[in-house]
Amino acid sequence: MVDVSRIALAAEQSVEGSFARLGRYLAFAPISSDPEAKPRLAALAETLRADLTTLGMSRARVLELPDAHPCVAAEWMGAGPSAPTVLIYGHFDVQPVKGETWTTEPHALVRKGDRLFGRGSADDMGGWLSHFIAMEAWLRETGSLPCNIKILLEGEEEIGSPNLERFMDAHPDAFDSDAMVLTDCENPSVDIPGLTVSLRGLLEVEVSITSAQSDVHSGLWGNIVPDPAMALITQLARLVDADGRLKLARRDVDPAWLVTSRDVPLTSAVIRSGARLLEGVDPLPDRGLTPAAWVARQPAVTVLSTTFPAPGTEKNAIRKSVSAKLSLRIAPGQTSEELFEAVAAELRRDVPAGLSVTLTTLPGAASSWDYVAEGPAFDAADRAYVAAWGRPPLRIGLGGSIPFVALFGKRFARLPLVLNGVIDPETGAHGPDESMHIGVYTKTVKANVHLYAELATALKK
Repeated sequence: MVDVSRIALAAEQSVEGSFARLGRYLAFAPISSDPEAKPRLAALAETLRADLTTLGMSRARVLELPDAHPCVAAEWMGAGPSAPTVLIYGHFDVQPVKGETWTTEPHALVRKGDRLFGRGSADDMGGWLSHFIAMEAWLRETGSLPCNIKILLEGEEEIGSPNLERFMDAHPDAFDSDAMVLTDCENPSVDIPGLTVSLRGLLEVEVSITSAQSDVHSGLWGNIVPDPAMALITQLARLVDADGRLKLARRDVDPAWLVTSRDVPLTSAVIRSGARLLEGVDPLPDRGLTPAAWVARQPAVTVLSTTFPAPGTEKNAIRKSVSAKLSLRIAPGQTSEELFEAVAAELRRDVPAGLSVTLTTLPGAASSWDYVAEGPAFDAADRAYVAAWGRPPLRIGLGGSIPFVALFGKRFARLPLVLNGVIDPETGAHGPDESMHIGVYTKTVKANVHLYAELATALKK
């Protein structure tokens, strides 16, 4: 009988040596939203293909489609037809860093204490690299894996996975599996692992108000004609309560879920640190819910941009028109239509002076996702995390929107989807000084080692 703990120890001993590989991947700066980075994404895809071949995977290949960044696929099917096949999904593209103030070089791996800094270190390169290290340990120590494994690494997640379904249609064999492990999610703390079971959706809307054919002199016409800028400010303020939270289309929170959410350690100190709040700035009051419930189970609104006059364009005039782009986070179980209708009705109510409010939905919407993580695969995940972390993962909801998760849930509804990762509240994903906690990464590597063995037993055919 294989001693899985021995393999987990061997994997742990390889963690330090994997940092150089992570740094090599980060250096490609694979920013999928930057057209100039297209050759770098292609080069990284080829590097990953070669590395997966070296690791011992077969059929390592770069998948390409017109007008899309590539995916990388590979597999190890040596466990045989009676063993389950587990798909491991990750993404190798990263967010841009332009306009951000980093204290380290963003596309180089920099170690500070117990954290590794660099764009993509945790989102999501560390997530799938933790599987590479776990698989290498199994192959090195035993010459095999306990289950069949497929790898699928996407190059477009950070731009909303616009072509992932096309890849699913064109390469169904790359996705064919019995269970899926998606590696782009968060842990509640560096000591508490997380298993994501819900995500908020995303809807972006442009709100416009127009009053006249041209700008007019504010001294001559101010106070007697409507100002679209002031009208827009007034209408937008109606969307939120006194705390600044969206007050429309709120959802009831299941009492049992609310009790469980108290285990998520989103204390004031964690919120202040993770959100980079300035001294003297406080988190919003709980108002009968928990911070986890507010961020995971309720809709929200953020102003993305406005056409208010920018510095350097000042003039004493009433502008003829103004607009704002809003980001609406859709609560789990809520539809985009429900939230849009509530927001539109409020913005169009009692608009002064006969002004009209125009709302336009923008591309890039993502559905919310709500999931019941029950069954043999999740019992297996619990056992794997107990072995590596000392406790099972806490079922959590994330406030973010991850389009590929809803897509996987739609296309592969019959399969268990295990959502984990190496992000923690201090990671700062999508912002300056993104980092990965070395302890979280190490424990995730070990959990992966155990997960393969547990899934092999739990899902044996």
